[in-house]
Amino acid sequence: PNGTNINNGCGSTHIEGLQKLVKENKLAVGFAYDGDADRCLAVDENGEVVTGDVILYICGKFLKERGLLKNDTVVTTVMSNIGLYKAFDRAGIKYEQTAVGDKYVYANMQANGHCLGGEDSGHIIFSEHAVTGDGILTSLMLCQVMAETGKSLAELRKDLKIYPQLLVNVRVDDKELALNEPSVQQAGKEVEAALADTGRLLLRCSGTEPLVRVMVEAQDDETCNEMVYKVVDAIKASGHAVS
Repeated sequence: PNGTNINNGCGSTHIEGLQKLVKENKLAVGFAYDGDADRCLAVDENGEVVTGDVILYICGKFLKERGLLKNDTVVTTVMSNIGLYKAFDRAGIKYEQTAVGDKYVYANMQANGHCLGGEDSGHIIFSEHAVTGDGILTSLMLCQVMAETGKSLAELRKDLKIYPQLLVNVRVDDKELALNEPSVQQAGKEVEAALADTGRLLLRCSGTEPLVRVMVEAQDDETCNEMVYKVVDAIKASGHAVS
């Protein structure tokens, strides 16, 4: 270690090595953390990645079934997958959405008395135990669910279908003007109408860069690509896109 190579080729941002290790050694689970260990992703016994959305589903359902999920609600961000919300609906779990960032998740939890929230990136907050994401705590909570239910991670996640997602960032001269162009808004409405309840469009400005972010979730990759580029092409045609 030299102070600049934290999680070099490993950890939650390079999880491939852990996937290989778990499969080759027939392990029950593997955990991966980011550099400061406030994020946790897991790998199930089949070598499949267990993202933050999957962790929220597994832990939310476990707590709900035991009467421990306060307000029967899980706090997510706008980037959580539509498949998570559909699974929550089936499980009778309510949810709230915040802006991207675990600080917004916790603010909502604190204001409304919720006990579970997080992001797909692996920031998971269990407010009964901590006020921020804690990778070790998340690992322990997943182990508790597995131990008490007697089920593997693959079994615990089997009723959750994560929809394909495509995100395209378009660099523009003025992100607010580009986002609010009538032609761009119209393209967005047409995409939402076409997707109906089989997917979703998230169209927003970057908080830190001159970008408009176009994200679509749909039942297949082809639809994601078609719908994303319908909006991307509208942004480019508006004259605001820059190379």
